[in-house]
Amino acid sequence: MNTLKFKTNINCGGCVKAVTPTLNGEKSIENWQVDTANPDKILTVTCDLNSDEVVELVEKAGFKAEPAQA
Repeated sequence: MNTLKFKTNINCGGCVKAVTPTLNGEKSIENWQVDTANPDKILTVTCDLNSDEVVELVEKAGFKAEPAQA
């Protein structure tokens, strides 16, 4: 399992609710959360996916994501 972090534009509870079906529907994701209090809206994902696959899922849900610098 990898723990990946992304800067996103998921910035409120409504946005989290909108992305939930897509991320929860991906069997390779163990868990995820968005820190909407962080200015970069950090999405943390524990999964068996690579960064590109997670970005693709987030974009499929209608949002943007890019790998956060560690």
